[in-house]
Amino acid sequence: MERFRKTHGRRLDHEERMRKREAREGHKASKDAQNLRGLRAKLHQAKRHKEKIQMRKQIKAHEERNVKSASENDPKTPLPNYLLDRSNPAQAKALSTAVKNKRAEKAAKFAVPLPKVRGISEEEMFKVVSTGKKTAKKSWKRMVTKPTFVGPDFTRRPVKYERFIRPMGLRYKKANVTHPELGVTLQLPIVSVKKNPQQPLYTQLGVLSKGTIIEVNVSELGLVTAGGKVAWARYAQITNNCENDGCVNAVLLV
Repeated sequence: MERFRKTHGRRLDHEERMRKREAREGHKASKDAQNLRGLRAKLHQAKRHKEKIQMRKQIKAHEERNVKSASENDPKTPLPNYLLDRSNPAQAKALSTAVKNKRAEKAAKFAVPLPKVRGISEEEMFKVVSTGKKTAKKSWKRMVTKPTFVGPDFTRRPVKYERFIRPMGLRYKKANVTHPELGVTLQLPIVSVKKNPQQPLYTQLGVLSKGTIIEVNVSELGLVTAGGKVAWARYAQITNNCENDGCVNAVLLV
């Protein structure tokens, strides 16, 4: 095989095929574990048991790996000049660990209170509008049945070209935002809808469903950024079903 490979080379998509084969190994192992019977099942389980033990050992060794420092050496015995630079790799490891911890803290900072929300189908979100001479034939207009937010300078499109109708009675401009650390709830103006977890279309329409990330004006709270500047707007996540309660309740992401 090696001689053939040296002579003719490999397929152009060899790496991609190998990557896909490795990705399918888990599916194959799962299928075998469910379908094998008798002696083959026992052999398969014994093999998987050994693999899992090895994997746990590797994970444990990785977690217990400590940063080696120069302080481990006995301070009474002086080191020669050519051994003084041995502590540089330890410093590099310590710096790398510090950077990783900082990234982990930054990722945890934006952990939302509601990580999972119920999916909302388009049948529930939109109501078919069949009024009008041209609309009745093809029924291409939709009315949004959930609360929405539109900006202060929003103007509707002409009736002939408007596909999504957002009723005036379901538009909200303010939200009851709770600061989790201070335990204070204030009514703050909504600046924009940052992300609706359902789908990008709902974000574009400004739908305020449970779990939506909104941007609220916190200038009156007097919050300060890490650089010392006054924070003008912050993100918050909606925690209630606004169409049922008649108001928007949210938790500030600090």
